[in-house]
Amino acid sequence: MKIIVAIKQVPERDAQVRIGSGGKWIEEADLQYALNESDAYALEEALQLKEKHGGEVVVVSAGPERVGSTIREALAKGADRAIHIDCDDLGQRDALGVARLLAEAVKPEQADLVLTGLQSEDLGLGQTGVIVAELLGLPHATLILHVEKTETGLTVKRELEEGWFQSIEMPTPAVLAIQSGGNKLRYATLMGIKRAKTKDVRRVTAAELGVSAAPVVQLEQVTLPHKQKSTQMLSGSAKEAAAALVEKLKFEVRVL
Repeated sequence: MKIIVAIKQVPERDAQVRIGSGGKWIEEADLQYALNESDAYALEEALQLKEKHGGEVVVVSAGPERVGSTIREALAKGADRAIHIDCDDLGQRDALGVARLLAEAVKPEQADLVLTGLQSEDLGLGQTGVIVAELLGLPHATLILHVEKTETGLTVKRELEEGWFQSIEMPTPAVLAIQSGGNKLRYATLMGIKRAKTKDVRRVTAAELGVSAAPVVQLEQVTLPHKQKSTQMLSGSAKEAAAALVEKLKFEVRVL
């Protein structure tokens, strides 16, 4: 069973983000980077399937030279080899443009399964996986917590709203977008880190894949969230004030 896992390198969660001088993206020079969380769960799901059924796990990631550290982390955890799409302008590409890069890179692999994270922590669009599926002409499903291989294909567990789950049978090949939290993530061992240095990483450029950088969606401006404080006084009796507070928590703050 050959499994492709698309992974993305994103700024660490506690990174102090600053807007770049052009106002269209963040300042990347001083940031620390890490593997996108839901992509880490996609990798874990792939590794567990490989351990049960055999086969090969191939990771693919697009980005500049620094992406190599995230690729090596995936190889150290157990991926067999990697494809690095060398691309310095990833931040200028929309979801369709990134999906085209990934689809063209993995198409020759003829994989049985392509896994992506549900969404990236930097942009959070949640579109790349389903667009890759469309470009490859493969069936897909999202919000996946667990995958089981069957004689006829796959059985996947999807997370729905309010504690509900859905089980779906799917054929292979297929594309699945993995939700965070389905498995316990593993750490790279010392032996795994040593082995990663000898594993194959194939580098390919966007030009070699024949994918242009012209986006369909134009990003006009990136801004930091506006912080503000406000106070509302609830009048009436204690019972009336409590009822009004519950309404606001439900429909304005949306925490109930």
